[in-house]
Amino acid sequence: MGGRPLRKVARVVLLDGRDRILLMHGHEPGDPADDWWFTPGGGVEGDETREQAALRELAEETGITDVELGPVLWRRVCSFPFAGRRWDQDEWYYLARTEQTATRATALTDLERRSVAGARWWTCRELARAHETVYPTRLAELLRKLLDEGPPNRPVTLDTEIV
Repeated sequence: MGGRPLRKVARVVLLDGRDRILLMHGHEPGDPADDWWFTPGGGVEGDETREQAALRELAEETGITDVELGPVLWRRVCSFPFAGRRWDQDEWYYLARTEQTATRATALTDLERRSVAGARWWTCRELARAHETVYPTRLAELLRKLLDEGPPNRPVTLDTEIV
């Protein structure tokens, strides 16, 4: 990734009781038209584990704390431009379930306040039919397989995405 260190990231594939997935709606700061959907999560801080980061980020971004964190489903390396710099990330996607569907951001960073427009629960069908940009790009297919077959025996390595 251009010699830059990879940022360690924990993401959450959060499913509700109806098997809907929660996605965040983000955009380039200052340009709401340059937008996309993504799973909650973010960078590991200090000496916290990825599991701790996943739960912290989920709480900060959505207010949802009543979750059962499950296994790592997928791993992905990605690189993308955002907010005037390039981000190179090593992302782990954890499965989690909740019955708590109301969302409320509780502790967004300044950058997140300028770039996160909200959250929405999606059915697999809605996701498969979406024309919006969603990351990871194969999320609809990955979610369908997860719902049909259950979690993989070990994390699946997704294709590297460079935007």
